[in-house]
Amino acid sequence: MPAKICGLTTAATLDAAIGGGASHVGFVFFAPSPRNLTFDAAPALSARVPGHVSKVGVFVDPDDDLLEQAVAVTGLDALQLHKVLPARAAAIRERFGLETWAAVAVKARGDLDAARTFAGAADRILYDAKTPPGAALPGGMGLRFDWSLLDGFAHPLPWALSGGLDPANVAEAIARTGAPLVDVSSGVESAPGVKDVDKIAAFLKAARS
Repeated sequence: MPAKICGLTTAATLDAAIGGGASHVGFVFFAPSPRNLTFDAAPALSARVPGHVSKVGVFVDPDDDLLEQAVAVTGLDALQLHKVLPARAAAIRERFGLETWAAVAVKARGDLDAARTFAGAADRILYDAKTPPGAALPGGMGLRFDWSLLDGFAHPLPWALSGGLDPANVAEAIARTGAPLVDVSSGVESAPGVKDVDKIAAFLKAARS
């Protein structure tokens, strides 16, 4: 079962994700996040990722300079974009030629309609839980949305499920939604931004089950 461990910042936790069978690893380039990866630390971490694991850069309304630096120091395989409109996502996708993920924040069924606007502008939709108004972060807060909202929805693109997943609920989430890819960050942490190698292993084992 494809799974992404997001917000990795240390060699030990990255190795745990890779060793546990993660298909994707996420590096956050967003200064307000406790998971922010500096450009100084990024190259050594990126170099540990084998070719069969996809390196995903996570960005919030990024400018081209930030994207260019991140791609240059990590050799990213995919760009995960939060708080970006379809036209901007399409421009980024064309400029960088990388697989592009568009995050769609979900709280009500109507929020899913935004996914359709990214058809032709992105390669994958990441459904995440909508954070409260004024929240400092667009995700990674341990919030989940009602998975039944996805029932019968015609996904316009390949997709992934995020938002409040953890080792205890990921198997249920996959069974309930049919998610082809799951994404976790805070659900495998002992404190904000502090990944736990045992929780990473448990999450990946549960996802496979």
